[in-house]
Amino acid sequence: MTRPDDTRLPFINRELSLLGFNRRVLELGQDPGVPLLERLKFLCISSSNLDEFFEVRVGTLTQQMRAGINRPDDAGLTPSEQLDVVLDKAHALVHDQYETLNRDIIPALAKENIHFLRRTHWNEAQALWVKQYFRRELLPLLTPLGLDPSHPFPRILNKSLNFIVSLEGNDDFGREAWLAIVQAPRALPRIIQMDQDAAGGPSSFVFLSSVIHAHVHELFPGMTVTGCYQFRVTRNSDLSVDVDDDEDLLQTLQGGLFERNYGNALRLEVADNCPADMIDFLCERFALDDRQVFQVHGPVNLHRLMSLPGLIDRPELKDPPFTPCLPSEFDPDENIFETIADRGSVLLHHPYQSFMPVVDFIRQAADDPKVVAIKMTLYRTGRDSAIVDALEAAAHAGKEVTAVVELRARFDEAENINITTRLQKAGAYVAYGIVGYKTHAKMTLVVRRDGRRLKRFVHLGTGNYHPGTARLYTDFGLMTDDRFVGEDVNKLFMQLTGLGRGIRLKRLLQSPFTLHEGMLERIRRETANARAGKPAQIRAKMNALIERRVIEALYEASQAGVTVELIIRGVCCLKPGVPGISENIQVRSVMGRFLEHPRVFYFLNDGEEELFLSSADWMPRNFFARVETAFPIDTPEIRARVIDEAFDRYLADNTGAWELTAEGEYRRITPRRGVKRRNAQQSLIQDLGKG
Repeated sequence: MTRPDDTRLPFINRELSLLGFNRRVLELGQDPGVPLLERLKFLCISSSNLDEFFEVRVGTLTQQMRAGINRPDDAGLTPSEQLDVVLDKAHALVHDQYETLNRDIIPALAKENIHFLRRTHWNEAQALWVKQYFRRELLPLLTPLGLDPSHPFPRILNKSLNFIVSLEGNDDFGREAWLAIVQAPRALPRIIQMDQDAAGGPSSFVFLSSVIHAHVHELFPGMTVTGCYQFRVTRNSDLSVDVDDDEDLLQTLQGGLFERNYGNALRLEVADNCPADMIDFLCERFALDDRQVFQVHGPVNLHRLMSLPGLIDRPELKDPPFTPCLPSEFDPDENIFETIADRGSVLLHHPYQSFMPVVDFIRQAADDPKVVAIKMTLYRTGRDSAIVDALEAAAHAGKEVTAVVELRARFDEAENINITTRLQKAGAYVAYGIVGYKTHAKMTLVVRRDGRRLKRFVHLGTGNYHPGTARLYTDFGLMTDDRFVGEDVNKLFMQLTGLGRGIRLKRLLQSPFTLHEGMLERIRRETANARAGKPAQIRAKMNALIERRVIEALYEASQAGVTVELIIRGVCCLKPGVPGISENIQVRSVMGRFLEHPRVFYFLNDGEEELFLSSADWMPRNFFARVETAFPIDTPEIRARVIDEAFDRYLADNTGAWELTAEGEYRRITPRRGVKRRNAQQSLIQDLGKG
């Protein structure tokens, strides 16, 4: 069916779709079928996600408004209209977060004898313990800041916990007290486990805010404290730089990281009992209006509750323990390069399969006397990375080590600057990629001597070289000695570190040059096949679908009769199921214990199936402003496995999946009576966990 010419193509606003993702995370926190402490984690993740949403997405909208940009987005909303709707949705989400905490999770924890002790309910022993804790741990660190002409309102750090205190009386200098600011020490935990003897039980906690509230008067001797209210400010933290060369990039980032903490204020969170005049005073200081004020019943930073599960030894309230298995292809006592040479290609699916073969790939390359060179991209690696240690060791051993470190990986800039310094000191060559393009591709190239010739071994992945997130994120990785793949990856590293033009890749697609057109070309091919009466199918799994031309091509494919199945964890601007436009498109979001992260693209291609794994979502930034790769999976056995593990199981999931409707809303899928319950992640734990 062809849509009428006067019908405007339907798009979902990006910001509202992202808020919808945070809503689905919260729904997991509300799900009684999820273990209790895991529900608390999902609540915290929803809160943390909303923080980043304000820091980046709302920050972008406000910048556009200040610049006078009034151009509507694909959904027809101007920046000011988007901000209006976003703030309404955000207020509703925050309200439901605190309802979930206060009405569901805290009472459920209490039934399990896990208690948050409110200061209005402390008994004598508990109050004494809190007083001692305050004087021992807090009082030496607190610096009250009185507000008067010689003490201006202090700079408030992004997302820090603060208190505005109202006072009466005069100090020793005769100054009349009015207001003061108390900033909570960042080094102290926001929830404190109380001594068992004082608490009367092993799992009793107090909020740091309650401790400060109870004893704030000790900071102002001789004064009368008439009110004390916690608050928190979220600031624009999207760090942008404008540089002409790599040396300037490093120096600019080093200087800009501090200032990020003091960007323009975007949101004020305050206690729900904070008086209106106090709120007005804070809004004036932060240049905020009433819409940007969020009054909450509880701690102003729910994410800090994330530490609670680690303080409680109650396995029955958590997900069952799970240890990733070592894939059967690998023997810890064998040389990993000989294993790859014997197999040709090996697929890894994390976290179900261990990330250790990836770490060993670098470690053994560092130790293997036959290895002469290692080249690697680093986007996020985490602190104390074994991979960075191995690169350092390889450089010390005299091997040619090249690291393309992306200094602008958002919120990991400081860590990547440290990595750059370490590797440079070890003698590695460190490049920062291409100015204006983030290097987001995940690739490693090892050059090893094989008799009289040099042979290339490659690892390509959909996720970061980060052992920590590899236990929490689902991702695919491919190890191969394929000659053409090795040649392509070598060309990409030459492009990233050197100069030149016109490189041609034989197997890989690459942003910003061939990936976008390569995907469009394949979507159009399926469209043409459908119009010719041939079977046609597109399957794609990713974090986000935003890019307009791809969405338009998918709409056209649907109208031609192509079956389109999309599994999109987060933002989706495509509207499925719209009569005459997207009837043949299905979109679902699958969520659960692990964060879904791989990008997988499948095209039926008239029976000659094509399957790609990629580091790139279908977003403008991934297609046009980053260096990305998409690499083919041609081995039939591996391709069949990816189709099963990335698509078939997720499309059959009826316990952790949401379906996107033609109205642009997500509907949770629940199994009908008598239908077997299916959970994609659980099935992969059971099957891949067998090794």
